[in-house]
Parts: sequence; C-alpha cells; structure tokens
Amino acid sequence: MSDKNVTGKIYSIFMGLDSIISTVVFEFFDAVRRGWMAYASWLERFRIRGLKRIVVDLLDDFATFGTVFAFGLLLYALPPFSGEGDIWNQRREYAVTFLDVNGEMIGRRGIRQDDAIPLKEIPQVVIKAALATEDARFYQHFGVDLQGTMRAILANARAQGVVQGGSTLTQQLAKNLFLSPERSIRRKVHEAFLALWIEARLTKNEILKLYLDRSYMGGGAYGVEAAAQFYFGKSIRDVNLSEAAMLAGLFKAPSKYAPHANPEAARARQNLVLNRMLDVGFISQGELIEARRNPPKVISQKDFQSPDYFLDWAYGEAREIVEGQGLSADYVLEVKTTVDLKLQQQAQQAINDMLDQYGKVKRVSQAALVSMQPDGALKAIVGGRDYEASQFNRATDALRQPGSSFKPFVYLAALENGYTPRSIVYDKPVRIGNWSPKNYSHRYRGRTTLTNALAHSYNTVPVHLMKAIGRDKIVKAARQAGLQSPIKPIPSMPLGTNEVTVIDITTGYATFANGGVLATPYTVLEIRRPNGDLLYSHERNAPKAKQAIKPEVVADLNYMLNQVVVAGTGRRSKLGFTPQAGKTGTTQAYRDAWFIGFTADFVTGVWFGNDNYSEMNRVTGGSLPAMTWKAYMLKAEENKVARGLLGIPLDGSYARVANRKQGIMEIPAIPSTGSSGGFRPSQSNNEARTSIFMAPQKSQRRSRGPVVSVLKEMFSLFDNKTTRTAKRYKRPRQRATRNWSSTRTRRKKTRRNARRVKSIFNF
Repeated sequence: MSDKNVTGKIYSIFMGLDSIISTVVFEFFDAVRRGWMAYASWLERFRIRGLKRIVVDLLDDFATFGTVFAFGLLLYALPPFSGEGDIWNQRREYAVTFLDVNGEMIGRRGIRQDDAIPLKEIPQVVIKAALATEDARFYQHFGVDLQGTMRAILANARAQGVVQGGSTLTQQLAKNLFLSPERSIRRKVHEAFLALWIEARLTKNEILKLYLDRSYMGGGAYGVEAAAQFYFGKSIRDVNLSEAAMLAGLFKAPSKYAPHANPEAARARQNLVLNRMLDVGFISQGELIEARRNPPKVISQKDFQSPDYFLDWAYGEAREIVEGQGLSADYVLEVKTTVDLKLQQQAQQAINDMLDQYGKVKRVSQAALVSMQPDGALKAIVGGRDYEASQFNRATDALRQPGSSFKPFVYLAALENGYTPRSIVYDKPVRIGNWSPKNYSHRYRGRTTLTNALAHSYNTVPVHLMKAIGRDKIVKAARQAGLQSPIKPIPSMPLGTNEVTVIDITTGYATFANGGVLATPYTVLEIRRPNGDLLYSHERNAPKAKQAIKPEVVADLNYMLNQVVVAGTGRRSKLGFTPQAGKTGTTQAYRDAWFIGFTADFVTGVWFGNDNYSEMNRVTGGSLPAMTWKAYMLKAEENKVARGLLGIPLDGSYARVANRKQGIMEIPAIPSTGSSGGFRPSQSNNEARTSIFMAPQKSQRRSRGPVVSVLKEMFSLFDNKTTRTAKRYKRPRQRATRNWSSTRTRRKKTRRNARRVKSIFNF
C-alpha cells in the first residue's frame, strides 16, 4: 500500500473523531441552554414585585448569612471537650477523711465532699431553696431558659447593673464540671452548648444531684452534705428550713456569704432566699416567719489539733494506693491510718520543749521526729516546730547528712562479710587520696573490738572496714536494710556524707528491730467509700515483707547498737527498763545532729538542725536528739510490757529498773529446793524476747509470807542504803552517832536475815 493511501486513511479517522467531539459538545451546551430557559420560564410564574420582593430578599439573605454565622459560631463555641472517657470526673479533686488507728476522725485533705447521700434522702426544703434561688423553672426548660434570660436582661437594664443572672442550673453545672470561672462571652457560649449536651444525656434529677454534690460551698466544702457537716455539724438529712436557706445562699458567692467568716452577710443572704422561696410559692408566710425566728447555729471551726505533718504524708500515700490499685473512679474516700494521736502530740511536745529550753543557747531552730513500729507502721511524724509557720516536712522531705548514724550499715556489711562483734580492728590514722578522717576526740584508741568501735563512734574504723570489704558491699547492705535515698560510693560514705531523710534512715533501723525482715513505712490501713465499702486493706493488699538480712547477723548488730546506749555515745537515751539499741550521728561543723533508736515496740528517729544549714553550738547526736528520743519514748513505752530484741535478751536487770521506777522491788522467782546454783537465767534467746517482768499487783504485795517478808526487808534495805547514808551526812553532827548506831543495828539484822534465807534455799 502506498504512502498516499495510508495518509488519507489517517486523515479520515481524525476528521471523524473531530466531528463526534464537536457534536457532543454542541449538544451538551444546547441542552443546558434549553434547560435553563425552561427553568427561567417556570420561575416566571412565581416572580413577585414590590414590597413582597423586599421581604423575601431580606429573609433569603438572612438565611444565607445566618447559616454562615451558625457555622462560625459552632466553631467558636466548640469547647475543648471530647466527651469521651470519665467525663464527669475530669476536673474533680479527691476528698479524703482520715481516721486514727482507733477509728476517730483526725483531719481531712483534698476538698471536703460527700456524694453518698441519695437525692431522695435530701430534704425537700434544701431542693426547693436551691431551685428558688438558682433556677425556679429548672423542670420546664431544656438547659437554656430563654424566658429567664430575657427577664434577667430587662432587670439588669432597669437597674443599670447586674442584679439577676440568666444562667440555668444546668449551665452552672456545666461551668463547675468543664469550664474555668473566667467571665467572657466565649465561656457563656460554651456554657449554653454544654448545657444542651448535658440535658441530652442526663435526667433532670441526675443533673440536680450532680449540682448539689459538686457546687463549691465555701470553707473548702463541695456539695450540700459537706457544707452541712462543716457549718452545722450535722448531715444534710437533718437540716431545717432556716439552715437550708443559708446553704442555698452560698451557691451565688460562697466566699462572700460563708457563715463562719461573714455571719452578717450570710444572714442577709438567707433572708433573700426565704423571700424568693415565698415568691415562687415553695413556702408559706408562716414558714418564713418561723425560719427567721430560729436562725441557724453555726459551729465553731476551732476543732481538735490535727496531725498535719502526718496527714500530708498519708494523703500522698493514699493517692498512690488509689492510682496503683485502680481505684481512681472513687474520689470521696475514708482512710483509716496507723497514727496514734496521743503519741503524735507527745512527739510534737518533746520536740518543742527541747527547742524552747535549748534553742537559743544551742543556736538550733528546727527538729524532726519519725516514730514507727518495727514493721513500718508510722505512729507519729513531726516535720518541724510549727506547722502553721512552715508546712515543709523536714521528717519526710529534707535531705540531710546522717553523719555517724549511717555507720550501722557499714558494720552490717562487715558482719555479713566475716566479721563478728568481737573481731579485733584498729583505730588508727587512715588516708584515701587527700582525705584523712579524724575522730571526734582527735585521738586514736589503737587495738579495739568491732563493738567498742561502734559504741564510741570511732571514725577511722568504718573507713578501714570500707577499704577491707569494698564500697559496693556497704551500698548493698544499706539497700538491704531499706534505705531508698541515693547513696554515692564516695570515700567519705562510711561517715554519712550522703544525704538521707529522717523517715528513710529510720526505716533502715526498723529492719534491724524487725529481726531482719524488711520494713516499709506505711500509714494507710484501710480505704473505704463513705458508705463503708472496703476498697483497700493493708493486711490484704500490701505485699508480704521478706527476710532481707540473716537473723544471726541482725542479732550481732543489735547487740553492738545496744552497747552504744549502755556504754557509748548514746547513754543519754538509756531507758533502762526495756532492751533498746540506737546510734548517734553528728555532721561536720555541727550542722546536723541525730539519734535513731529502737525497742521491741517502736523505732524512732530524731534530727536537730537549722534550715539554712548554719552550725549549731556543739549540738551532738548524744545530746539534744538523744534526750528528745528518751523523753518521747518514756511516754510511748509507758503502758508497754518490756520485751527482748533479737540479740538483746530480756533479763532481770530491766525488771529491777522498771520496778525501781514504779517504787516496787522485784522479788526473784523461788527455785525448787532440788535445784543447785542459786538464781540463774534459764531462757534461751528466743524465750527471752517474749519474757514478761511485771511488778506484783497490790493484792500480791499485801500478802507477805515469812520468806517474802525477809527478802523484801533485805532488798529494800540494800536499795535505800545510799539514800539513807546521804541523809545521814546532811544531818547535824550530834545526830550522826545515833544514826550510825541505827545503821549498825540494821546491818546486823540484815546479816541475820541473810543467814535465814541461806538456810531456806541451801545456798
């Protein structure tokens, strides 16, 4: 086929396609033109002219621009609120009521709130007072009351000021739950939209219940139940008309009309509420007069002394438990704690008495104390001299150097690595780099035992021990005992240069008192809802404690710490009537002074110092802290029965001290006639821990058999010998001969009684 024929065929194809496209385009536009002409012809039948056209055009433009405005308003008014999740508690705070170990209320934290009262149990006078003053048409509108809004606008215009509010009760609830209290047009728009949203999802009674439970009522109280308890000391179930009117008056301005702060303003507002209730027909004239004749009795807010330092710590622990146990849906809680209010007050008094007596002369302004049971149950926390003056809790939040009170953890590491209390160590100079620690006395003892080194708090010995066993083992031992504070393995670590809190190092000592079972500080025993439902129990939900340190190691360490009290730096803390152990601590330049000690019942840590780290006037751990510890522990142990500690058995010496303290001489148990060797302890170490040495009862003391009489007479004479001799030397010389003669007579009588006892017991 020639090139000419090919070119002709291609040309004809393109021409055909061009014809088709041109025809389609023409037909399309022609159809559109004819359709528009037909539509225009149809509209001609509806064409209007004159005034009607003006009205229609205005309505048309209004609809067009109104639609655009509505979309813009929707974008402007859309609140930052997704509507997902726990929407009703998004901005809610916890309301926690605390009880002591005996179940008595001791204080609150968070907000005051109680939402456990059903709406049907709230008196009608309360509901009517709230509706009359806030939203009388609550059950008639759909969330936004147009009629009420217009009435408020007219009233405000006539008064040339704001005398009425246009917000409905639902709008106020929307503001309380989701919005900030700012005054702006945008917030009012948000309020209206959210009110519609709430009305679409909740019933009227559910909205009213939320409003009565969540509204701020002044004095830190949220909701009518908390307000009734706070102002009148009664449940909302029991309030009368007069009290209900005063509560309803708080919705508008709780701080302004709070009856405990502004009683006259609260009374005036109450009268306005009563008048409003009369106007809307909720009460009669007689009821109004009766309510005015019987005004509410507002209780005094000067209640008991609250253990504030303890409650601050307990509130934080309660929140951690609530979040950790998945109880975050509950916001109103009742927490039973471990605190003993009597011990808490005694601890605060011991601190304040010591600061009052020695504060100026010793240049010390602050102190802190933590007392717990060996398992970690906190009984008292004193975070400073005065909570009102300073809320900073020095017992739980202040990081201070523990000084020599850290040394027991060094000796613990030594005991775990082959040393014993009788191991020979050397108190001699030591140097690590440019650092060369010295003893407090600037002298060295030389050869000594491990026990003696701890008792007298030699500084060089723990450094030598660190070089022998390694720093990591000391850190490990401290962690085993329960210390949580950061511990850097620096050369001066054995002398307590790492910072700790009082509660942290006291917890470490509690592990020693607990026989090596790890102690964890805790304050929360139970968490319940206001209706009594148990949500958490420490006994049931807390993890079981583990044996962190071998009992035999703890026994050795406790024995060594006991020698600190008996013959070492902690002698001023000695109780005498019960086994105890402890350690003093003093930091460089006397900036911190510590004493941490324990008995079988309590572990108590005491710190003295200044907030600005200024040095005290030679205050050591063996002075004010040990004295404070003893003053507190004498009260704490007042009604306790002496018990032994692991490594410190209970023997007769403690009973004799206890009985002398009570003015009673202990009579040793009479062995059987077949026994030999006289009086000797027969208890094992474990038995000694639970031995009980009690003074005889009055009835027992009155019954005096021949043996008892002899022994009492003999021992009483020996006990009072020093006192009588001292009195003899204070008397005039002319009476000395007669007294000496009398003393000789008594001695002869004593020897005669001793021979009688010997014949009875075959000594």
